[in-house]
Amino acid sequence: MKKVFKIIGIVILVLLVILIAAPFVFEVQIKDYVKKTINQNVDAQVEFSDINLSLLRSFPQATVVIKDISVINNEPFEGDTLALGEELLLEMSINELFKGSGEAKRLEQLKLNEGYINILIDSLGNNNYDIAIEDTTGTSDSTAGFSFDLQHYEINNSRIKYWDEGQNLLLDIEDLNHEGTGDFSLAESELDTKSDALVSLDYDGVNYLNRNKVALDAVIQMDLENMRYTFLENEATVNQLPLSFDGWVQINEDNNEMDISFKTPSSDFKNFLAVMPESYAKNIEDVETSGDFIVNGRINGIVDDTYIPKIDIRAQSNNAGFKYPDLPKSVDDINIDLKVLNETGLVDDTYLTFDNVTFRIDQDRFSTNGSIKNLMGNMLVDMALEGTINLASLEQAYPLDLEQDLNGILTADLTTQFDMNSIEKEQYQNVNSQGTASIKNFSYKSPEIPNEVKIANANMNFNRGNVNVPELKLTTGRTDLTASGEIQNLMGFLFTDQNLKGNFRVNSNTFAINDFVVAETEEVQTEDSETSAKKTQKIQTGREAVKIPSFLDTELAFNIGTLIYDDLELKNAKGNIILRDETATLQNISTEIFDGTIGLNGNVSTREATPSFEMDLDLNALNIAESFASLDMLQALAPVAQALQGKLQTNLKLKGNLYDDLTPQLQTIAGNALAEILTADVDPEKLPLLSKLDQQLEFIDLDNIDLSKLKTYLTFKDGMVEIQPFDFDIKGINVRVDGSHGFDMSMNYNLNLDIPAQLLGGQISQSLSSLSGEELRDMVVALPIGLKGTFQNPQININMEQAVSQLTQRIVEKQKDDLRQRGEQAIRDVISGKTGQEKQTDTTTTRDTTTTPTETPRTRDTTATQEQKVKDAARDILGGILKKKETKKDTTNQ
Repeated sequence: MKKVFKIIGIVILVLLVILIAAPFVFEVQIKDYVKKTINQNVDAQVEFSDINLSLLRSFPQATVVIKDISVINNEPFEGDTLALGEELLLEMSINELFKGSGEAKRLEQLKLNEGYINILIDSLGNNNYDIAIEDTTGTSDSTAGFSFDLQHYEINNSRIKYWDEGQNLLLDIEDLNHEGTGDFSLAESELDTKSDALVSLDYDGVNYLNRNKVALDAVIQMDLENMRYTFLENEATVNQLPLSFDGWVQINEDNNEMDISFKTPSSDFKNFLAVMPESYAKNIEDVETSGDFIVNGRINGIVDDTYIPKIDIRAQSNNAGFKYPDLPKSVDDINIDLKVLNETGLVDDTYLTFDNVTFRIDQDRFSTNGSIKNLMGNMLVDMALEGTINLASLEQAYPLDLEQDLNGILTADLTTQFDMNSIEKEQYQNVNSQGTASIKNFSYKSPEIPNEVKIANANMNFNRGNVNVPELKLTTGRTDLTASGEIQNLMGFLFTDQNLKGNFRVNSNTFAINDFVVAETEEVQTEDSETSAKKTQKIQTGREAVKIPSFLDTELAFNIGTLIYDDLELKNAKGNIILRDETATLQNISTEIFDGTIGLNGNVSTREATPSFEMDLDLNALNIAESFASLDMLQALAPVAQALQGKLQTNLKLKGNLYDDLTPQLQTIAGNALAEILTADVDPEKLPLLSKLDQQLEFIDLDNIDLSKLKTYLTFKDGMVEIQPFDFDIKGINVRVDGSHGFDMSMNYNLNLDIPAQLLGGQISQSLSSLSGEELRDMVVALPIGLKGTFQNPQININMEQAVSQLTQRIVEKQKDDLRQRGEQAIRDVISGKTGQEKQTDTTTTRDTTTTPTETPRTRDTTATQEQKVKDAARDILGGILKKKETKKDTTNQ
């Protein structure tokens, strides 16, 4: 017995060694075989990271595992991805491994995990999946490659995307799990399939399905010789709506044929709620229902380049109702008669009718009827609406899960007829709309807006393509407004991606910008804990912003009593605003503020991530002190205005970036200004710069500055303000200013004071007069002063050396000029014969006049000595002006 066990153990060990070692023996052969098969049969770039062979994974079958496979198209879809797969498993009998390289290997199972199949059809009808190499020689070996005698196949957690550019059709199948079990080696057999996926469908820009949950368990009779597939036992669900169907599909060489009919297995009205996506309908098991809802249909006919199957799909309900157990109200008197029909098989003849569609909540009834023809082409819409809805009742009767609260009474009685081509081309003369609609006592609350929005009433009159709004009354926060006007393209806005166009006249007693500040949000993917359904939610980022809506293309003429912007109150604001492309264009705006007026033209844009603006501002007779206290921009442009009391007039041209609340980012502002001070008094104590100047220049009193009619031109960019030179008067002393400062209050200015000698006092004035020989009324002493540091901590540099040099040069030049004039006069006297007479009359005078010319050619040393004397005298004079030499030295940078 021990010998028997020993033999069995040896056999098992040998088998294990063979099972482990065999893949290494056959793996290279399999890799070469796969590559050869691909190269011979596929016109595409096929790549994979590795191929493994396992005999243990699905023993007694051999499993070929192809890792990270990709199929990339050649022309005419070069570079496009046709297929990706994390793992492709091919299972076959171990016997297939021993076949020669020229023999076909029969596959029994195929599995694709984490796959992506991307099917494309361009506008010319070319497709990217036709990648099989056509044999034009007629000599291909039919025994080479793999033969698909499948018993089972699977596609797990994969995605299939189908895009037909010519038909403008997009089918997107996500989270696909599909498997089939049958025998593809037989001419006739049964295929048992199970499928579930999330299906989205868009056709011609209209979304029909959006990640709707679809499941199908079906047994299909396969006739592979005739390519006919017949549905036997089956069970399907769309969202939570159960369907059963039967019929067949025939695949022919030139076309396909089908005859499929389906219906709901019961008439319970829960079937209607089941049509809704599960994330909206919630759990319908405990919902109380009455009445019926039946869906049945038939699709039959030929499918080719000309025809589609004939369609007859009907959904009907009579006197039905429902009530969710956790909600206080019910929906009753529901009637539905919906049909989708195509009686010819031509695409353009597909149409939809809905007759007597009604419902009631409490005493509010609403009904609609109409038709939409030519569903697959230029849709022709004919619709009538009539009834009243209390918006607050909607959420009390149906689990909408709105992010905001709605209240208000909506009333409508209107009809409309139009075709989509006219809407898209904005040919509203082809739209025929008649009737009225109104909303009263509407209120809207949302975490995204700071205050509840209330509309007391809004009336709309429909007249062909236009909607006239005779009156709209709205309040929110501190804001009230009354508006009237017209909407030019309501249908285009509702049914296409057009922006809302119109023009309105707006009147308001109070309009506060902050009432329209929006809390910024971002979209995140969330998953329902009960249903695992994914949905997109908006969450707040914690930031606030004023955003110009992207969907508006509107002109507004407004008249506002009080416009509140941040902490500013503007009175009697009026003008025009054009809202277009997330930009507000301001035209002929005027308003009153700071005891003056402001006129402006320009634009504000929130289109980019960083808002921007460009403005022309006319500030007329503004109170300087109030303006400075309230406007950061004025503080940056003219810091000295802090010490002024009076009126200002300025023309500003500027542009730059804004913060999200539409206040300017000062460091980004660029532009220019022409400023004029109409009247002004100066209080040096309010600005350290002026206070310090007042202390150091004891010979002047800054309280006597005359700034009336002062004009200056300034430019600003990159946080710096450049001032063109300008002059003002301090009680007879002319002051010239030039230089620049930064928005950070740093400065680099030069002051040049021209001081009349007659203002310097008797002793200093007589000294100047005796040195220069000038009349006092004509004499001026120049004093340059440099200003650096900041306006709050200034560095004052009184440039004594430059002042002494200038004064010395002026006196010396004056003395030289006097000597030249006296010499010239003496020569003239000699020529005229007067010299002798003057000698007899006054010997002293003659000596003086005859010696003057001889003094002109002085030696260089004599001249230098004389200039030094003058220079010392000038320094003493300037020292006298500044009172103390010590102060002079302290404030002079040598």
